[in-house]
Amino acid sequence: MPIQHGIWKIGDHPQVLTNTTMASEEVLEDLIFKDISILNGNWLLIARQVYTDFGKPLDLLAIDITGSLIVIELKKHKTPRDVVAQTIDYASWVETLTSDRVVQIYEAFAQKFQLPITNFNQAFIDKFRTAPAEDEINSSHQMVVVAAELDASTERIINYLNDKANVAVNAVFFSVFQDGANQYLSRAWMIDPGETEERAINIGQKGDWNGEFYGSFGATYNGRSWNDALKYGFIAAGGGRWYSKTLFMLKPGDRVWVLVPKVGYAGVGEVTSPAIVIDEFIKDGKQLEGHYHTAAEYGEDDADYCVGLRWIKAVPESEAVNEVGLFGNQNSVARPRAEKWKHTVNRLKSIWGIA
Repeated sequence: MPIQHGIWKIGDHPQVLTNTTMASEEVLEDLIFKDISILNGNWLLIARQVYTDFGKPLDLLAIDITGSLIVIELKKHKTPRDVVAQTIDYASWVETLTSDRVVQIYEAFAQKFQLPITNFNQAFIDKFRTAPAEDEINSSHQMVVVAAELDASTERIINYLNDKANVAVNAVFFSVFQDGANQYLSRAWMIDPGETEERAINIGQKGDWNGEFYGSFGATYNGRSWNDALKYGFIAAGGGRWYSKTLFMLKPGDRVWVLVPKVGYAGVGEVTSPAIVIDEFIKDGKQLEGHYHTAAEYGEDDADYCVGLRWIKAVPESEAVNEVGLFGNQNSVARPRAEKWKHTVNRLKSIWGIA
C-alpha cells in the first residue's frame, strides 16, 4: 500500500496539520543538495545533474563509507515505469565508472557549486573520518527513487525488483505539512536502507558467503585500544548508528576475523555475547586503556557498542598479518562474498594454524 503520513500538533486537543504540496520536485532536489541527511546522513553527495555518457542528466549521485555509489532519481511527474527504468538506465552507466572518474565527477561538482572542499579524498575523510580505499570505490551501487508521492504501482515494481531480481533499489516518500507560516517535511523509506546497502554489497561481490564474518576494530578517530580487545575479548564500533549497527549481525557461536585498519589482521574469535552498549560492558569494573563513547555522555546513537568474543587466536598489533591481496572493508562487520575474502580466511588459517 502507498505510505501515508500524518502529523498532529500537541495541545489540549490534538490538531492535525494540513497536508500540502511542494512547489516542485526541483525544490526537493535543492533541499537534498543543501543537506543530504534529509535522505541519509551517512552519504556524501558527489554530483548533481551530471550528464551520463547517454546524454541524460542524473539528478543526484552520492557515495557511502564502503565506496558504494547511490543513484538518486527524483520522480518529477514521470510514471512509475518510466522513473524506475530511468534509474536503472543511470545505474548501468554508474556501474562503469572507474575510481578516477568518480574523483573527477566530484571535483567538477565541487567547483561548479563552490563547495568548501574541492578534493575528493579530503571530502571523504571529512565526512567519514577515514580515507577512501581505491579498490572499494564503486565496488557496488544502489538506486533510490525519491517521490513526493509513492503510488502502489511504484511500490509493486520496486518490491518485485528486490524480491525476484535481487536489485538494490529503494524508494523514499516525502510529505509536506503546513502549520501557519511554517512548513514541515517528513520522510519515510519504503525498505529499510540497511537492507538495500547489504543487498548492493552482496550483488557487487557476486559469490557465495563462506559463513565467516569480517570485523573491523577501528581505533584511529577516538582512541580505542586493541590491547583492551585482547585483554577483555571484544570488538567495538560506534560514533554513529551507521558504524555500530552491523555489530548486531553477530550472534553467539559466529566466528569473526578481525582487522585493525592500517595495521593488519590481529585476531579471530567466537562470539560469546551479542552487541551491548559500552556502558553495560564496563559496568563490572573493566579498566580500559582506550577512550570510548558512552551512552551517558554521547547518547545511544553515538555510543560505542561491544560484542563479546572468545579469542581463538589473537596477537599484538606488532604481529598483525598485513599482506597484499587480503580483504579489507570499511564496515564494522560484514558477510563478504568476494573471492578475496575466501583467500583471506584460508591464508589466516594457514598462518595461525587454525582448522
